[in-house]
Amino acid sequence: MKLISRLYVSFLLVSVLAINGLAANRLLTDTTAILTDKPVIRQTPRQQDIADLVSRWFPRLPITPHDSSSLQEGKRFVLVIPQIGYTLQTRALAAVLVNTPFRMANANMSSITGQLSYTQNNQIIFNTNSSIWSPDNRYLWTNDWRLMHYPQATYGLGMYTSTDRVINMDYAYFRFYQSLLRRIAPNLYGGLGYHLDLHWNIDSYNSRREVTRISRYSNGIEGRSVSSGPIVQVVYDNRKNAINPSGGLYVNAAFRANISALGSDNTYQSALIEARKYVHLPGKSDNILAFWSYNALTLSGDPPFLDLPSTGWDNTGNVGRGFIQGRFRGKNLLYAETEYRFHLTADRLLGGVVFANAQTVTEQTSGKFEKVVPAIGTGLRIKMNKVSRTNLSIDYGFGFDGSKGLFFNLGEVF
Repeated sequence: MKLISRLYVSFLLVSVLAINGLAANRLLTDTTAILTDKPVIRQTPRQQDIADLVSRWFPRLPITPHDSSSLQEGKRFVLVIPQIGYTLQTRALAAVLVNTPFRMANANMSSITGQLSYTQNNQIIFNTNSSIWSPDNRYLWTNDWRLMHYPQATYGLGMYTSTDRVINMDYAYFRFYQSLLRRIAPNLYGGLGYHLDLHWNIDSYNSRREVTRISRYSNGIEGRSVSSGPIVQVVYDNRKNAINPSGGLYVNAAFRANISALGSDNTYQSALIEARKYVHLPGKSDNILAFWSYNALTLSGDPPFLDLPSTGWDNTGNVGRGFIQGRFRGKNLLYAETEYRFHLTADRLLGGVVFANAQTVTEQTSGKFEKVVPAIGTGLRIKMNKVSRTNLSIDYGFGFDGSKGLFFNLGEVF
């Protein structure tokens, strides 16, 4: 099975868009986005990015080199970005993204982003995200809103599933996630929020209209499903640059109580515990060894089928590099990944990574973690903006169940 994730048909298009500020798009997925990271204390050659390269090759083009003034307080601009891509679950897609990055007084970089996509599988996807820091970083306001018509494939529950036996699901989806966090200590934030997941017009079938491998989980495979409830969230983040961290620690813990009084089909509780750590290796170099742990847990009750933890359904869509979205699904998911990031050229225009990850979900019958499936891969990094240190990430991953695929990201995967 080959997964090609947002394979841009024109690298020149990606380059030109990045030159004009696409790097800010990545800001919406992390809680901290200070773009003025202090470098490791060592002498290195002058850094280059795609804008410098294009300016050198085509001096008559009106390309403005990136410099630190573009990220000063009070700067505000709107980016309108067309995208063309391909994924296995969508086939060909076309999208328009609008992004507005800005910074308030003595605050981290804020970002508001909206995107509209249409795919060859007749999927329509609209989402808007924001990460807004108040002056002096006293408050953080985040949202993740989505409205989707999203036919997709699923493979059943647990780890003992096969890509040869696909179940098709067609549904509409509305997500409303909203949180407000307040600083309670240096780099530590806590607060409350509300999460709503609404699926309707759910239809599950395969070539024979049989769904026996998921029918035993009767909640949310046909008709309509609702998960609704408040969340309590705590975040610790001392990274200087969330787009491309050069050190630091990020921890996110959230408890969600879905209750029938707020519209949930069932009362159930869930938790998300996530941590990311970045260290220099060797110690005096700017090469980074990065660690990521992502754990989505059902504490009690039964979530609807489409709200169960699943491969590729984290907020950034990056859990399970090497596998197709929705490949593994269960009431609890444990995931770990490590990646080594190194430069290939002295001017930092090109870099590389090697990575390995492993994931497991609990089985429906036993409720236990019985099998772990790993993946490995390597990738290329192309410097799109030397000020924000934003890279175009191009990775190829191999899952140990025969999965493999090409993955693109603007910014680091985590």
